[in-house]
Amino acid sequence: METFESERAPQPRNMIENSMFEEEPDVVDLAKESPSYPIDTDDVVYEPRSSRLLVRGLGENDLDEDEEDYESSARLLGMSFMNRSSNQRSAASSYIRQHYSGSCSMPSTKTMVVGVVVLVLVASMLMVLYFLLGCNFTTAGCQKTNSTMDSIYPNSTNGELFPWADLRLPCSVHPVHYNITLHPDLTIMTFQGSVSILVQVLNETKNIVLHSSDMNIIKATFDGKEVHFLEYKPWQQIAFKFPEDLKKGQYVLNITYTANLSSSYDGFYNSSYVDTNGIKRVLAATQFEPLAARKAFPCFDEPAFKSTFTIKMTRESKYISLSNMPKVITTDLKNGLEEDEFEKSVNMSTYLVAFIVADFISVSKNVSKTKVSVYAVPDKKEQVQYALDTACKLLEFYNSFFKNEYPLSKLDLVAIPDFLAGAMENWGLITFRETTLLVGSNSSAIDKQLVTSVIAHELAHQWFGNLVTMQWWNDLWLNEGFATYMQYISIESVFPGLDIDTEFLNVRFKALAKDALNSSHPVSTVVSTPEQVEEMFDSVSYEKGASILLMLNATLTDGEFQKGVTQYLQKYKLSNTKSENLWNSLSQVSKQNLSVSEMMNTWTVHKGFPLVTVKRSGTQVTLTQEHFLLNAENSTDDSLWHIPLTYVSDKCSVLSSCKQVFHLKEKTATLKLPDQVKWLKFNVRSDGFYIVHYDEEGWKDLIGALKEDMNVLSCKDRAALINNIFALSRSGKVSFRQVLNLMDYIRNENETAPVTEALFQLGQIYRLLDKRSELDLASRMTSYIEDHFGSLMENQSWDLETSVSKMTLRSALLEMACSLNIRNCTTQAKHLFDQWFTSNKTSQIPSDLMRTVFKVAAQTDEGWGKLLDMYKHSINDPEKHKTLEALASTQDVWKIIWILQKSLDGSEIQTQEFPLVINTICKSFAGYLYAWDFVKENWDKITQKFSVGSFAIQSIIMSATSQFSTKTHLVEAQNFFSSLGTKGSQMRIVQEAIETIKLNMRWMENNLNTLQSWL
Repeated sequence: METFESERAPQPRNMIENSMFEEEPDVVDLAKESPSYPIDTDDVVYEPRSSRLLVRGLGENDLDEDEEDYESSARLLGMSFMNRSSNQRSAASSYIRQHYSGSCSMPSTKTMVVGVVVLVLVASMLMVLYFLLGCNFTTAGCQKTNSTMDSIYPNSTNGELFPWADLRLPCSVHPVHYNITLHPDLTIMTFQGSVSILVQVLNETKNIVLHSSDMNIIKATFDGKEVHFLEYKPWQQIAFKFPEDLKKGQYVLNITYTANLSSSYDGFYNSSYVDTNGIKRVLAATQFEPLAARKAFPCFDEPAFKSTFTIKMTRESKYISLSNMPKVITTDLKNGLEEDEFEKSVNMSTYLVAFIVADFISVSKNVSKTKVSVYAVPDKKEQVQYALDTACKLLEFYNSFFKNEYPLSKLDLVAIPDFLAGAMENWGLITFRETTLLVGSNSSAIDKQLVTSVIAHELAHQWFGNLVTMQWWNDLWLNEGFATYMQYISIESVFPGLDIDTEFLNVRFKALAKDALNSSHPVSTVVSTPEQVEEMFDSVSYEKGASILLMLNATLTDGEFQKGVTQYLQKYKLSNTKSENLWNSLSQVSKQNLSVSEMMNTWTVHKGFPLVTVKRSGTQVTLTQEHFLLNAENSTDDSLWHIPLTYVSDKCSVLSSCKQVFHLKEKTATLKLPDQVKWLKFNVRSDGFYIVHYDEEGWKDLIGALKEDMNVLSCKDRAALINNIFALSRSGKVSFRQVLNLMDYIRNENETAPVTEALFQLGQIYRLLDKRSELDLASRMTSYIEDHFGSLMENQSWDLETSVSKMTLRSALLEMACSLNIRNCTTQAKHLFDQWFTSNKTSQIPSDLMRTVFKVAAQTDEGWGKLLDMYKHSINDPEKHKTLEALASTQDVWKIIWILQKSLDGSEIQTQEFPLVINTICKSFAGYLYAWDFVKENWDKITQKFSVGSFAIQSIIMSATSQFSTKTHLVEAQNFFSSLGTKGSQMRIVQEAIETIKLNMRWMENNLNTLQSWL
C-alpha cells in the first residue's frame, strides 16, 4: 500500500509476533496488557482549550454567538495578529489552569481513624475466608474454584464464554476456497452478502474461529446443518462450537448476513463525487489492508490464511462491477439488476481481495498475456492515457527483472474519487487516489514523477506482497520496503529522465530522521494489537526497508541481488515468508565471503542505525560505531551492526570505481590506508543506512576541500554531509557553529540535492524560531537564507521547464523565497497569477510553480475566493491538490476555521484531504495553534474517520505538534495524549511527538546564543 504524500517527499506509504498460529493461547500472555508507551506527565487534567492563551498580540474580540463554539488560543482574539508586517507580538500569556471552586468539609481525625480500622477488619476477615476455605466469591456463593476457561476466556455478546482468547486465530482450521455473493444498495448504502467457505480441519477441534466486524449475521450452516455462533466484538471474532471434535478433513461453512456500507475509508465503503454537471454520483469500493476484509465478509483475515475466491456481484444495470479476476458472465436478474460472476482467483490473502461498483470508463492495452486497463470517472477520461502507457512499460520491466511473469490475465488500475491511501495493491485490481493516477495535459514532469512512482510501487507489489506475502504483519517491510526499493530501481531503468535518484536520496534522509528517535522500532518487530498493525505502515517499514535493500544491493556484486530475489520469488510463490527466507535466498547465490543473514539481521532486528566516528592519524584510521540517537541520555544500548563501510579520498572521489569497502562488525576497528590522503569521505553517495562523524581535523579538511572546489565530491555526497551535520548538531555532537561553517560553501552550490537539503534543514529552524516568537532571530534567519541563496533564487526562471531536476530545484527555491518575502518573489508570483486568471487560464503557469503562485494569491481575500471557486469546479487533480494547499496556507482566522471544519466533515472538501489540510495550516504561525486546538477538540470525530494508529493519524499528530518547543506546549501535549485512553494514548506516534517536542526544546536551549552571535 502506498501512503499519501508526506511534507518532505511525495512518497508512498501494519506487524505481530512470529509465533504463528498457536493452537492454545498462552495463559501468562493473556494476563498482560497490550504493550504501552508511557507518557511523561504532570498530574494535571487535560482541558481541551487550554492553549488558547498562547497566541501573542491579540485583541479580545469574541466570536459571534451563532458561530460554532470554537474559541482557541487564536480564536478568542480577533485578527489583529495577522498583520505580520508589524513584527510585534507580545510575550506568551501564562498558562492558566482551572481549579475546582467548590468546597467540602474535611472529615474529623476521629472519623478517619474509625474508618481505617473498619476497613482493616473487613479486609482481614476476607483474607482469612479466602485462604482457609480456598474459594472465590461469586453471586452463587463460595465455590471450589473457577475453571481454567472461566479465568482465561472472555464473554461473548450473549454472555456465553467465547472459546478462544487470542487476537491471532487458531491454526487448526484453514480456508481452502470462498464463494462470496454481494448485493450493495447504493441508494440506502447497505449490502446483503453470503459467503460459503470450504475449510480444511488440520487438527481435531471443537471450535472454528474466524473474523467478522459490524455485520448482522442472519443464518449460518455447517455442512448443511444450521449452527449457533458466538461473537467477541473487541477482537472482531466469531466462533462456532461443536459438541464433538471435528475430524480432519474438509467441510463447508455458509453464512448469510447484511451490513452497512462503511462511511470511513476501510472495508466495503461508500464514496461519492460531483460531476461537471453538478450531479452527485455514488459508488462503492474496498480497502481491506490491513484488517478490514472482515468488514465485507466473514473470513480468516490474516495474511497466512491464503485461499482462492470466487466473487459474484449484484448491481444496478447503470453501473459496472470490477474484482480481482476477469468477469466470466453477466446474468440479467430483471428489475434493473444484473449479476456479474468473476473467475476463480489465484491463492491469495484476504487483504488483497477487492471489488468496486461504479460508473467508470476505461482504456486498455495488452502486454504479453495480460490486458492492462485504467479506469476513472467519465469526466476524466482524457487523463488516463499516461497511466496506461506507464503501467504497460513497468509491467514489461518487472516481468523481465523477476523472471516470473505476472500471473493474471488482467491488471486494472482504478482512480477512486474518495480514497485515503495513495494506492492499494489489490491483486489484479489496483486502486489509487485520483492525484496518484491521473495526469492532465498541463501536468509537469514532477506530476508525472509522482504518478510513475506510485504505479511502480503498486506493480512491484504484484510480486512482493501478492505472489509472495509476509507471514505476519511484523515483517510488513518485506512487502513495503521491497516495493519502495523496486519503484526506484524500475523508474531509474525505464524513465531515466524523471531524476528519481534525487528523490530516493530524500527518502533515505527522511528514514534516518525517523529512526534516530527513541520511539522508533526495529524493521521487524513484535506487534499484537490492531493499532500496532496500523502503526507498522510508517517510514521504517517503507523507507528504511528500501534503504537497507539499497545498501545490500550495493554490497553484493555481479547481479547477485537480482538472482537471489528471483530465486526467492520462484521458491515461495503463492505462499508466505519471513525475513530469514529472503536472506537465505540471497546467501545461496552470493559468491562473496559474506553471510547475508548475519549482516542483514543486525539491520532488521535492532532499532535505529549506527553513527560511525572517524579519527585519522596519518594512514591509520580508527573507526567506532554506536547507536545514533538524537537524545542519547541514559541510553544503555550496546547494539552492533555489520556495516559495509564505503569511502573515497582526495586521491579518487567522483567515479564509481573510486569507492572502497571496509566491513565494520565490532565496536572499534582500525583501517590502514595504503597512502597519505588529505581527506576521507565515508558512506559514498549515502548508499549506506548510517551517518558519519569526523574528528575536528576530519571536518576541517572536508569543509576546506568543498570551499576550494565543491566538485571534488558528488552532489549526493555534498547533500549527505549537510544532512549528517544538521543531525549531529541536533544530537549535540557538533555545535551549530560547525554547521554554519560547512554552510559557507553553499553560496557556490547549484545542484538540486544539496540545495534542497539545505533549504529543508534551514526551513525547519526558521519555523521553530517563528513559532516561539523569536522575531529577531527569525528575521536574521531570513537574511541568512537570502545571503546564501538569494542569487540562485533570483536566477530562477518562471517559464516552462522540462528538466525534473531543475524544476525540483526552482520550486524549492522560489517557494522559500515567496514564503519569506525575499527579493521580488511575491511580486512575480502575483503577476503570473493575475495574468493566468484574466486569460481564462490560457496563459500557463508552470505546473511545478503552481503551488508557490497559488499560495501567494491565497493571501488576499480576492485571490482566496478565486482559488476556492477553482477548487470546487476543477477536474484537474494535480491542479486541485495544489489549490487546496494554497487555500490552507491562508493567514485569515475565519478561513482557517472554515477549511478545518469543511475538510473534517467532508461537505465541501473531501475528508481524505484532512491530514494534508492540518499539515499545511500548521506550517504557518497564523494557523498552527488553531489546528492543534481543532485536533484536540475533535479527536473523537477524527478517530471515527481514521483508524487509531493509521498513517493518517500519525500524520495529523506530528503535523500538529512537531514545531512545539516550549515547556508549556510539552505539558499540554502530554496531558492531552494521556487523556485519550484507548483512543490513542498508547500509540507509538504519541511517544514520537513528545520526544520531538523535547528535542526541539533542548536544541533551542543549546543554540539560541549561537544563533544570536553568528546569524
